Amino acid sequence: MANPSVETVSTGADKAKLGAAAVLLLAALGLFYGLGGQPMWVRVLALLALLVGAVVVFFLSEPGRALIAYGQDAIRETKKVVWPTRKEAIQMTGIVFGFVILMALFLWLTDKSLEYMLYDLILGWKR
Repeated sequence: MANPSVETVSTGADKAKLGAAAVLLLAALGLFYGLGGQPMWVRVLALLALLVGAVVVFFLSEPGRALIAYGQDAIRETKKVVWPTRKEAIQMTGIVFGFVILMALFLWLTDKSLEYMLYDLILGWKR
């Protein structure tokens, strides 16, 4: 596992790879619209080819490898989670619903009590 306090320094090669990925991305968009007179399948094929190239170049750079490592760590951590059983999930959902209903009743009663005290007792506005 990588030490999170250690930062890697971007090299010139990594900056060049990121620049190349950005250029390929822009070229994909430009070529898609530049081939406006061609059939749609040709335009889409050119777009996809350059997009795949941009993604490959990005993942060959240090930030791309760090993104892959982050994803792998996230998957590894997700596998460590102890997921609740169906019965536990239903019980917890029931508890949440019960609490929400209880709070709704409490807030409604509080609102009506304050309304009664303010309008009927203090101000004397009978409805």
